[in-house]
Amino acid sequence: MAETPHVVVAGGGFAGLEAAFYLRWKLGDKVRLTLVSDRDHFVFKPNTIYIPFGEEPERFRIELERPCRKRNIERIEAEAQGVEPEARKLETSAGAIDYDWLVIATGAAMRPEEVPGLRQYAHTLWTIEDMLALRAGLERVLQCAKEGKRQRLLFLVPPNNKCSGPLYEMVFMTDTWLRKQGARDAVEITWTTMEQSFIQAFGPRLHTVVSEEFRERGITGRTGMVVEKVLENEVVYRGEQRLPYDLLVSFPPYAARVRWKALPSDDRGFVHVEPDSRRVREHQRIFCAGDAADFPIKQAFLALLQADAAADHIAAAIAGTEPELRFEPMSMCVMEELNKATFAQVPLKYTDDPERPVVADAEDTEHYKVGVSPLWRLGKKVLGIYLPWRFGAGKPFHAGFAWEAMDMGLKVMSKVLAD
Repeated sequence: MAETPHVVVAGGGFAGLEAAFYLRWKLGDKVRLTLVSDRDHFVFKPNTIYIPFGEEPERFRIELERPCRKRNIERIEAEAQGVEPEARKLETSAGAIDYDWLVIATGAAMRPEEVPGLRQYAHTLWTIEDMLALRAGLERVLQCAKEGKRQRLLFLVPPNNKCSGPLYEMVFMTDTWLRKQGARDAVEITWTTMEQSFIQAFGPRLHTVVSEEFRERGITGRTGMVVEKVLENEVVYRGEQRLPYDLLVSFPPYAARVRWKALPSDDRGFVHVEPDSRRVREHQRIFCAGDAADFPIKQAFLALLQADAAADHIAAAIAGTEPELRFEPMSMCVMEELNKATFAQVPLKYTDDPERPVVADAEDTEHYKVGVSPLWRLGKKVLGIYLPWRFGAGKPFHAGFAWEAMDMGLKVMSKVLAD
C-alpha cells in the first residue's frame, strides 16, 4: 500500500459523498481521497417532491467543486464502468484509476421498461426532468377539473420498486394541493400497489397511518395490485383487473445503475456485501454502500448509515484500530403532505425469508416511533437545510457537534410528537 493510502469513491450521491467526507473528517491528511462521479453536482432528491408544486430545481442542487476543493478531495468527472480487484483498478470512462481502498456508491437506476407501456404512458418519479413533467401533467389535470371535466388520477407502485415512500408523499401532497386550488371534488384519486400493506417495508403502524389518511382524504387505496401492462388511459393488473386513468403517476422498478461484473451481485445488479461493514463479499479492500448494495430498501437515510459504516471500517484499517461503527438498519423519514407530515423511525431486522429479507422490527417499541403533525413539516424543512449545508461544506451528515444538535432536536420532537 502507498505511503499515503488512496481511497477512491465511485459515486457522487448520498452514500458516495458521505463516505468521502466522513473519511476526511476521520483521518484528516492521513488519506488521499478521489471522488469519481459522472456529474459535477449533487441533487438533494428527497426534496425534489416539491418541484411538481412550484419549487424550482436549482434549490436542490449542490455544486461539488467547492466542497471537494475545500476538503482536498480530487474530483474526476467520469462514469464508473468496472473494477479489476486483483490489480486494484477502477475502470472509468476517463481511464483506469489505481486505489488502495474502493467505495462503490453508484446508486440505482429506474427500469420503467420492465412494465410494458409504463415509460410511454406514465409520469414517473426519479429525475428533476421527471418532476417538471409531472408538474405540467398536474397542471393539466387542474385545468380540466376547473373546466368541469372530471379527472381520474391513478398512482401505481409496480413490482421491484425498492422505496415507495416518495410516491406516498406525492399522493398526499397532490390531494392537499388540489384542495387548496378548490378542485379536489372534481378529481378521483386511486392508489394501487403490489404491496400487501401500505408502505409494507416499514411495518404495521405506517399501514394504519396511511389507511386513515386515505379514508379522511377520500382516496381509494388498494393493495396486492400487481401491474401487468399499461395502456393508453388504462392499467391492466394481474387477474385481468383494469383501472382507467387520465393521469398515471408511478415509481418504476429499480436496478443497479452500474453492473459490477467482477463482483458478487444479485440478478438486478446489486452488490452483495457483509451486513455490518458493507465490505463486498470476498473482497477485503472494496466496500459498497447505498442503493448500489444489496440492502433491499433504498432510502437516503439508510444510504448515509451504510456509508458511515463502510468509511469507518476503512478508516480503522488505515489507522490500525478497531472499527467504531457497524451498519444497524434504522429507517428515518418525514413524509410530507403539504398540510402536515408523518414522522417514522423504523428499526429493521433481517429474516431468513428470501421474499422479504428485511422487515420492520415492530417489537422494538423503544425505537419504533410514528407521529403525524403539522409540526413535522418543520422537521422536514430543517433536514432539507441541514444536509445540503453539511455537504456544501464538505462535511459528513452524521458527525460533529452539528449532528449532535440535530439528533437531539429529532429526539425531542419524536418524544413529544410521536409514540
